[in-house]
Amino acid sequence: MHRRSVLAAASAVASVGIAGCLEFFEDNGEDITDPGDIEIVWDDLVRDDPGTEDERVFVWAAVRNVGDRTLNYVEIRATFFDGEGEELESVIEHVDEDVTSGEEWSFEVEFPHFGEAAAEVEAYELEPVTGV
Repeated sequence: MHRRSVLAAASAVASVGIAGCLEFFEDNGEDITDPGDIEIVWDDLVRDDPGTEDERVFVWAAVRNVGDRTLNYVEIRATFFDGEGEELESVIEHVDEDVTSGEEWSFEVEFPHFGEAAAEVEAYELEPVTGV
């Protein structure tokens, strides 16, 4: 009988713990900034060592916080395409620094493959994903 009451108490504690975690994630969900609070100011596709097996491709860009509050974590998705418009790879880069409203910061997102695979990259798209 004592064993059942211990198990029931442990189950109740676990339920409260899980509920607390869910509340934590819901509260944090309210802190996630609309991607519209981040504006891409400029961007460029850059190649290093073209035509070699060390060729690498990355996007060098700058974004601005156009929202009303300081952001301390931002995710930007870069999608890389070949000459026919087929998606080659999608990469999410994050910025972990405090960026106040109106401030700009630069970053780069690297295509994850080198050489011939990197040489196939002809175009890209940048998209703000989240900000906290």
